[in-house]
Amino acid sequence: MLTYLFNYLEQLDFPGAGVFHYISFRAAMALITSLIVSIIFGKRLINLLRRQQIGETVRDLGLAGQLEKAGTPTMGGIIILSAILIPTLLFAKLHNVYVITMLLATVWLGAIGFLDDYIKVFKKNKEGLKGKFKVVGQIGVGIIVGSIMYFHPDVQVHKRVSADYKLQAGESFVTHQHSKDVIDTIPSKWIVTRDMTTTIPFVKNNEFNYNWLIGDIDKSYGWVLFIPFVIIVVIAVSNGANMTDGLDGLATGTSAIAGIALAVLAYVTSNVHFADYLNVMYVPYAEELVIFIAAFVGACIGFLWYNSYPAQVFMGDTGSLALGGIIAVFAISIRKELLIPVLCGIFLVENLSVILQVGYFKYTKKRFGEGRRIFRMAPLHHHYQKKGLHEAKIVSRFWIVAILLAVVSIVTLKLR
Repeated sequence: MLTYLFNYLEQLDFPGAGVFHYISFRAAMALITSLIVSIIFGKRLINLLRRQQIGETVRDLGLAGQLEKAGTPTMGGIIILSAILIPTLLFAKLHNVYVITMLLATVWLGAIGFLDDYIKVFKKNKEGLKGKFKVVGQIGVGIIVGSIMYFHPDVQVHKRVSADYKLQAGESFVTHQHSKDVIDTIPSKWIVTRDMTTTIPFVKNNEFNYNWLIGDIDKSYGWVLFIPFVIIVVIAVSNGANMTDGLDGLATGTSAIAGIALAVLAYVTSNVHFADYLNVMYVPYAEELVIFIAAFVGACIGFLWYNSYPAQVFMGDTGSLALGGIIAVFAISIRKELLIPVLCGIFLVENLSVILQVGYFKYTKKRFGEGRRIFRMAPLHHHYQKKGLHEAKIVSRFWIVAILLAVVSIVTLKLR
């Protein structure tokens, strides 16, 4: 909203109003604002949750320090969501299709998580919202996001091509780029395409088109493959974040690290000069996503003020489902969804540990009459707790791995 105000003030020659044109300035302001909101609002919300006795109900799983967490305020994901939404509404261009998509996904997934936490806390039902209803909600997000990415006219990609490139169906040459980046000197250097093209990590000339898989030469029904793929990505990453949210600061810190990497990728992808230099796809209008992800990172870091060991508040499903879903939708928006297994390697491993544990237990019980386990306990972070590692050490080591994965994700811009 402030962007529109300062655009008006600039027309009146108001001193300094033009600074709002700079993505770096608005991203920095979004980051600072999200930190302030999460820290100040977080303290008040924690006190309110305590007064209302909205605390975590802990099942005794034999984990060190587990019972000490009983009664710790939960539903703290409201802090994260507020610290994301407020700066985005203030500093981003709200007519931007990518911003609208991210806001919609954030509110939708946050609402699903809030409903789950509400049933657990107020209805005293430890199971919370039934899994099938969560999945239905996640599918709804996937359908909406996939449809916007595939059908909306503002969602397009500019790709650099050789001067003698022959246009294919649905393509056209670019004579000028978005954001006043003119390339009149080489009019055939870039093409505009609305293909569902994405980036394959570690591969040279790494554009991949979903239409190729189903032989969609006319590019008219690629959505049949793309939208289900978006649904799978949203479900997998949001559930992965939910699984990871088992130790103080684990999911929050991991998400913040992934968010920083996504911020770099989004800035490069939405800047034609960097895209040209690195020979990556340029996504017009996606620069506003840098504002959103800056607020996301600030919200996660600010929440760590209260969520780091020993936690004063838990995010609950209100936060964890939203964090994973945001990362998934963001990666899809900047055409980096195939990078998610690397960037969100922690979420992936946590998910796989549960799948392997349950699958192996059922298999051995059916074959040998007695269920056996691969890990001492799943998700994976509980396995290390069972081995006697302190909670803070496990979280720190997972963060280190997440940083390494984030660096590798960024390096894929050049390492092919």
